[in-house]
Amino acid sequence: MIASEAAPFAKTGGLGDVLGALPAAMSRAGWDATVVLPRYRGNTAGREIDRFPLRVGGYSTEIGIFEAPLADGARALFVDDPRMFDREFIYGEGTGDYPDSPLRFAVLARAALEHAVRGNIPVTVVHAHDWQGGLVPVYLKTLYSGHPVLSRAGVVFTIHNLAYQGWVDPDWLPRLDLPWHLYSIDQLEFYGRISLLKGGIVNAGMVTTVSPQYAREIQTPSGGVGFDGILRSRGDRLVGILNGIDAVEWDPMADRFLPAPYSADDVSGKRVAKKALLERYGLASDDAAMERPLIGMVTRMVDQKGLNLIEQLAGELPWLDAGFAVLGTGESRYQDMWRDLASQHPWKIGVRIGFDEGLAHLIEAGSDLFLMPSLFEPCGLNQMYSLRYGTVPLVRRVGGLADTVTNFDPSRSDSTGFVFDDFTPWALIGTLRWALDTYRDKDAWHRLQVNGMRQDLSWDRSAREYVKIYESAVSRGTP
Repeated sequence: MIASEAAPFAKTGGLGDVLGALPAAMSRAGWDATVVLPRYRGNTAGREIDRFPLRVGGYSTEIGIFEAPLADGARALFVDDPRMFDREFIYGEGTGDYPDSPLRFAVLARAALEHAVRGNIPVTVVHAHDWQGGLVPVYLKTLYSGHPVLSRAGVVFTIHNLAYQGWVDPDWLPRLDLPWHLYSIDQLEFYGRISLLKGGIVNAGMVTTVSPQYAREIQTPSGGVGFDGILRSRGDRLVGILNGIDAVEWDPMADRFLPAPYSADDVSGKRVAKKALLERYGLASDDAAMERPLIGMVTRMVDQKGLNLIEQLAGELPWLDAGFAVLGTGESRYQDMWRDLASQHPWKIGVRIGFDEGLAHLIEAGSDLFLMPSLFEPCGLNQMYSLRYGTVPLVRRVGGLADTVTNFDPSRSDSTGFVFDDFTPWALIGTLRWALDTYRDKDAWHRLQVNGMRQDLSWDRSAREYVKIYESAVSRGTP
């Protein structure tokens, strides 16, 4: 696997979570799994196992490869090139990428493939991720075509978020050792530029994304971000596989951040966590507050996460019969909105701007309801954490949220949460009021909690699906 980040070595979002867990899950499934990452500033893990010169276009460097063990027999390899990766930020300063980002991730791709070639390492599958890995399938079809070590490898490419497409100017092609004939509509060309994400999609044997619903959405004009036609053309090789969660790190029976353990068989520890959460935020924690539903949010405060809907409801939220515990960071207008609400209603609305891993766990455990009104959500992890912790999710029916949360129906035995469709504040507030009314029915609420806690959300479930994709990529080859 070749990717730009993996927890715990480098993480900015869901990609890091996936690559932090998937290699070990694939190892448990019987595969010899290696993930290759840049050796970013501050990473001192591993020992050097290889060193060699590398040239990409006009850039010459010396590459070091460092190896570190991962759980369950998997391993990580780090590509060491200080000029490319020893920088203050992983991707770039501010909101933009570094200007030489195409070269940085070309070095990652080429170094990974060259190390395999140098070691005569038998490779069954090469699995690249997001636009930063988009050059991997391209190089396998060009520079390494026919190579005895790599030519028979199945090639899998995973889209974690289609919105990030790796656009660069066409003059980058020779600088990346790529021929000009790739500047064509059936290859990397995209509206007069080139897209590294497109390169990965059209040159891989199999393409996956992070949930079945997201795989369907990105093939439509409304969800395809301009790529819907490209993805429909690969529809017979495009599969959505739902991400998993780290069932060891996120386990209410053994969570080091919780004041008391609990399980689906005995959820009494949730009440202990709720009191601790209220006290952590300085909210009222008397008997009345403990009986009032507590709504949790751990989120990036941006439009994609539905914060514009919440902004339109800011005047109504304090008057609901509920408390709020919010953690996150993002656009200043949304941070200020939550700060203002908390200062005006300090007994029932608590806000922390920033991120705190322990507090995130406590919110998942101590909340009664978890709010995710996303505009789009390729997979989502917080709703799965919520399910595992018996915190009932309220979500919009998009992407992985639609695949993981079953809307409440008193006549069904498998309901796990509350789901709304229209991206409007009225749909959100109506569903929220419905959920708060249902909270008063303790038996119904307990069923929702237990149903969620008994779902198999582990990476082992996901790994079984990746095994099928890997085998298909090997048998079908590249297009």
